[in-house]
Amino acid sequence: QVQLVESGGGLVQAGGSLRLSCAASGIIFSMSAMGWYRQAPGKQRELVVGITSDGNTNYADSVKGRFTISRDNAKNTVYLQMNSLKPEDTAVYYCKAYKGAIYWGQGTQVTVSS
Repeated sequence: QVQLVESGGGLVQAGGSLRLSCAASGIIFSMSAMGWYRQAPGKQRELVVGITSDGNTNYADSVKGRFTISRDNAKNTVYLQMNSLKPEDTAVYYCKAYKGAIYWGQGTQVTVSS
């Protein structure tokens, strides 16, 4: 079955950096669109950034210039490099895969202290 396993979350001070990873299995990763979403307490899940199988990206305005998505098809892994983190980036970050169907990871907590 399809599995998406996120890692790399944690606690960081404002201005710091984190790198999230999402390892995929059970799908043809190179042909899948991938994305990172986040959900803060009391808020709806929102798109952070998506990347197509061709490498085209779509960033939320709130993270443009600070976050970078990348994918390594040889490792079936998508990454999210997060720089200049702000307290408002605090959320559970979820990995999403789309290839005919939608799949979600279990999420990883990112907490940014002020």
